[in-house]
Amino acid sequence: MSAPSPDDPIRSDDPEPHFSSLSHATGILAAVSGGPDSMAMMHLLARWAPAHRPPILVATVDHGLRPEAAEEAAFVAQEASALGLPHRTLVWTGDKPQTGLQEAAREARYRLLGQLAREIGASHLVTAHTQDDQAETILMRLAKGSGLKGLAGMRRERHREGLVHVRPLLDWPKAALLDLCWRNGWGFVTDPSNADERFARVRWRGLMPLLEKEGLTAERLARLAERAAQVEEALEIKARRALEASHPEAGEGTFAFQAACLVEEPFEIALRILQQALDRTGFESTRLERLEACLERLREAIGAGEPLRLTIAAALLHLDRAGRLELGPEPPRSRGR
Repeated sequence: MSAPSPDDPIRSDDPEPHFSSLSHATGILAAVSGGPDSMAMMHLLARWAPAHRPPILVATVDHGLRPEAAEEAAFVAQEASALGLPHRTLVWTGDKPQTGLQEAAREARYRLLGQLAREIGASHLVTAHTQDDQAETILMRLAKGSGLKGLAGMRRERHREGLVHVRPLLDWPKAALLDLCWRNGWGFVTDPSNADERFARVRWRGLMPLLEKEGLTAERLARLAERAAQVEEALEIKARRALEASHPEAGEGTFAFQAACLVEEPFEIALRILQQALDRTGFESTRLERLEACLERLREAIGAGEPLRLTIAAALLHLDRAGRLELGPEPPRSRGR
C-alpha cells in the first residue's frame, strides 16, 4: 500500500483537520485499547498542538476477559507517559454474561469511560473508530433489518449522557492507520478476539474481501452511511416542525399533542413524530417493527375517529375521540406482558 499523501485531508499525518472540533473542549478523555487504530489516534492527539490544547487523559478499559489485558493496559500507560499524556486503567469487574458478551462489554466500557469523564470534568470522549468499523456496522444493521436511522451508522459526533462522543478518524481506513504506525515506529498490540469468529463483527469482517470484489467497499458503505444520515436529519427536522405545530402539551411525566399529523404526514415522517413524542417523555427506545405497528394502529383509529389505548416502550398511549394523543407511564401491573 502506498504511503498517505500529505495533501490528502483524510489521510494526512497532520492531526489538525481531525481534531479541530475538540478545540473548545474543557477536557478530553481518549479511549485507547492498544491496537493500531487507537495507538495512532493517541500519537496524533499528542502531535496536535493548537494554541490552547484542552487537557487530555488516556484511558484503557480492561474487560477482565483475557489475562493479557492487564499487560496491554500497562503498555498503553507506558506509551502515553512517553508522550507526556496521563493514563488511567479502568477494570470491568463482576460476573460476565454467557451470551451477548460483546454488547455487554461495550456497555460496560462506555459506562466506565463516562464515569471517569465526569470525574475529571472532561466534556469530550474520543474513540478510534475507522471507516472499516463503519462499514461493518452498516452490514450488521442491514442483516438485522435496520431502518434508515440505523443505516446512518456511527455518527462522527453524538451526545452520550452529557458527553460529546467524537470519532475523529471515522474517514480513515484501518490499513492507513496501520501503515501510519509502521512508518512512524509506533508500537501496538494485537487482540486475538479480533479474529474470534464467535463474534458477528469478526465474521462480517471476514466477508469484506468478497464484497469488495463486487464493488461493495468499506468506502462505499461509509458513503452510504453519510447519505443516510443526511436524509435522516432532514426527516427529523420535518417531524420536529410537525410536532411543534400540533399543539404539544408537556406535563409531569406526560406529553400530549393533536395526533392528526400522524395521518396527514407521510408514514416515515409520522414515525419520527411518534418517536420524538416518546423521547420527550423519557421512555425507553423500542424496536422499529414495534414502533411501526403502533403507528399503524394509531393511524387507523385516527382515521375512524375512534379512541384507542395501547402500550409501547413502557409508555401508555391514550388517543381520545377528539384526536388528542397523550403519552404517560405504563401502569406497573401491565409491564412485562
